[in-house]
Amino acid sequence: MSPTKSKRMEQGWTQQQLADRVKVTRQTIALIEARKFNPSLKLCLEIAHALHTDLNTLFWEEADE
Repeated sequence: MSPTKSKRMEQGWTQQQLADRVKVTRQTIALIEARKFNPSLKLCLEIAHALHTDLNTLFWEEADE
């Protein structure tokens, strides 16, 4: 499970609820959580802020991942 999905679920939010908060589509959130879309830095910051966390927690990937 991606860190973004984990944090979203901790908040008890659906993909649509997070999408509404950061003004993107639900499909965009689904793609980010599936690691099939690399969001802009601005969107990364908006998601981190909405989920009350930091960029490293959501988007940092180790070299072996």
